[in-house]
Formats: sequence, C-alpha cells, structure tokens
Amino acid sequence: MYAISLGDDGAELRPLEPWHAEEFLAHLDRGREFINRFVPFGSRATDVVTAREALQRYADWRAADTASLHGLWLEGKLVGGVLFLNFDAEQGNCEVGCWLEPAATGRGLITRAMRVLIDHAVDNRGMHRVEWIAATGNTPSLNIARRLGMTCEGVRRESHLHHGVRQDLEVWSVLAPEWRAARARS
Repeated sequence: MYAISLGDDGAELRPLEPWHAEEFLAHLDRGREFINRFVPFGSRATDVVTAREALQRYADWRAADTASLHGLWLEGKLVGGVLFLNFDAEQGNCEVGCWLEPAATGRGLITRAMRVLIDHAVDNRGMHRVEWIAATGNTPSLNIARRLGMTCEGVRRESHLHHGVRQDLEVWSVLAPEWRAARARS
C-alpha cells in the first residue's frame, strides 16, 4: 500500500492491517506493560487470533471511515503506531492517538508520524479540528501534543477508569488554520 519514510533512521509509517497479526502481537508482548500504563490499547490481544481480531476491528472502522491504524516500523521492525479515533469527516473533527514500545522511545517517532497524520487529516480529508486526549500523568504523550503546537483546552477530572484508578484526562487540540500557519512558519 504505502510506506512513508520518517527520516534517515529507517523509520517508516505504514498501514497496520489484520495480516500483521503475528508481528503486532510480538510488538505488544515486548511493550505491553509500558503501553498499558495509561491506556488499554491492545490489552485484549493476547494471542494471534485476538491480535487479528483487534486489527480487523480497526480495518472495519477504516472501511466505515471512522478510525484507522498506522504502524511505525523502525529498521523493518514494528515498534508502535499512530491512529485516528472518532474520525468524523462530516463534522470535520477527529481524535489522534499513539502507542510505542519502550525500546523505540526518545527518537521523535511519534511526533514525526503524527505530523504526517495531521497533514493528511487537514489537507486531504478536510478536518478542521484534531484532538489529542491523554492522562495527566502521561508526560511523554502531553509533550508530543505540545511539540505539535496543540493547545490544552482543559482537564476532564477523574473521567477515565484505568487499572482501578480514576485518571484525569487532558484535552488538547489544533485547528486547521493553526496547523497550516505553524507549518508555513517552519
């Protein structure tokens, strides 16, 4: 389908599809504890069958134009990904998110991939508003929102129950005119 280079370090953004189930499971197993500290992403994918089911859900949502997964490969190895959630083309709103295994952190992979995703949302799909929602304790995720030039709009206090603890969620966003203006300045 596509492979978008994210720089000179061998990082690529590619579709993440059901046929990647074994690779997806191996990736989740390498980073499960780290990935699931703040979000339950992939927590039900515990074998190849359930990994394929998780990827198939996103493939179905992509076909319905409501969500999609995009994997991050580093030197040919799946190490994380970015995604669209709550993609509403009619209203021009979407949410973006990410996950990464520990060995791939600190390289700017998510920020680089997210720029590609937001460019696509704004330029090709006509999104007006792109949201980023993260737990207040998830400092790396919040730092990405800052690097992307998003604005913190507020905190949903104790709105997310995860591992038996109610987490505050920060809501960040960027509007299409802001995104275009920032891109023109860089």
